[in-house]
This record gives sequence, structure tokens and C-alpha cells, in this order.
Amino acid sequence: MRRPFIAGNWKMHKAPVEADALAESLKRALSEMTAADIAVAPTFLAIPAVVGRLRHSNIGVASQNVAVEAQGAFTGEISAEMLKAAGVQYAIVGHSERRQLFGDTDAVVSKKVQACFRAGLSAILCVGETLPEREAGQVEDVVARQLSAGLADLSADQVSTVTIAYEPVWAIGTGKVATPTQANDVHAYIRSWLGRYPSFVARNVRIQYGGSVKGSNAAGLLSQPEIDGALVGGAALSVEDFTAIVKAAT
Repeated sequence: MRRPFIAGNWKMHKAPVEADALAESLKRALSEMTAADIAVAPTFLAIPAVVGRLRHSNIGVASQNVAVEAQGAFTGEISAEMLKAAGVQYAIVGHSERRQLFGDTDAVVSKKVQACFRAGLSAILCVGETLPEREAGQVEDVVARQLSAGLADLSADQVSTVTIAYEPVWAIGTGKVATPTQANDVHAYIRSWLGRYPSFVARNVRIQYGGSVKGSNAAGLLSQPEIDGALVGGAALSVEDFTAIVKAAT
């Protein structure tokens, strides 16, 4: 059985003091929920406060992005090595907002996944189609292309440790959500795509769903056989909603 994994992406919300307060509230609310892996992804600026607050708890800390390079003259970037030293355990890579707003190509996403392995961070690789791509029947082609690039040059053992987050772009921050069947169908396709590796890879890789997940719809999504967790956006800023999603996963 794959262990459920719920991660909250706080995006560009919560300055350090606010982030510390939210982390403390989540720490109290989720302290007894040990049947799932849980992580939150604050802004870079708030990482030290959140890592300190969540130390010795059942909640890990993720970064929302990671630089390709380990160090050097790259103004404004934060390396995987720096994040690891700051106490971060996971890194979200290839989120659609990074792809669409900041120009992260498939090739860049691949390098960022490699950077995670170089530094010892666990990668959460995001894939997903836009609404025009879905309407054109290109979902599997788009997802396959993103998987092929994101997992390029990794060994089977490495691939087996990556978390894949399927996030249909049309459902992120829009209030729209894939139906449980729609989401599970794409998750099943991803699992079958992983069949090109030794069988333990498809058995072990956790595939999260992301896209307007909240407490009221989490149970329907997370009850699907191929959905192993959720990458949560706006609802991750609500203790009540995020707690309900973790409960639904367990």
C-alpha cells in the first residue's frame, strides 16, 4: 500500500510571522494524524520560521521551487543545497504557474528534478494539461511529454522516490475541479506510463491530485484507487480545510 501524501502549497501568501502562526495551528490540529505524510510549502522567506515551528512534528516542509545550479552568480535564485541546509525535505518542481508565468520549460524542469537529487531533496513533479489541450484530446500526450522530460536521466530507483502531482491547469485556482473519475483516469494513465520501468516503480510512485481540492470534495477524489494524495493550493491556508483533506486521505 502506498502511504497517502498531502502537501499544502502556500504560494505567495503568509509573511514569516503569519506563516509561523499557521504552522503552529496546523501542528496542533494534525498532531494525531500519523497515517499520512504531510508537508507544507511556505515562501522562501518564511521557511526558517516554519522549519523551526514544525521541527519534531509529523509535518514536513517543502519549497515551492528550486534553482538549477548549486551556487554562483544567479541573482534571486535559491539552490537545492541551501534549501536542504535550511531543513527543507521536499521541493515542488514544474508547477503550472512556474511553467506558464516564469517560463520553466520541460528542459528546465528536468534540470530542477536533477538538482533535487543532487542535494537530497524529494521532488514533487507537477504535470497537467490546459483546457484547450484537454478539449483537443491531448491530455495523455501532454502528460507523457512532461513525464518523459521531468524524469529524464533518472534511474528506476530514483524515479520510484519521485512524487508526481497531476494538476490539470484549468482546475488550479479556478474553483473548477476534475471529477473523481476524470482525475483517476489520468492517474491510471500515469501509472501505466510508469510501466516502462521495472514493476516496483509503478507500485511505489505516489501520484497526487491538485486543482481546487478542498475539504468538501477531498473525500470523493481521495477515495479513487489511483489517487495517493493531494497537492493543495488555497485550501492549504485554512486549518479547517487542510485538516479535513488530511482526514479524507486517511
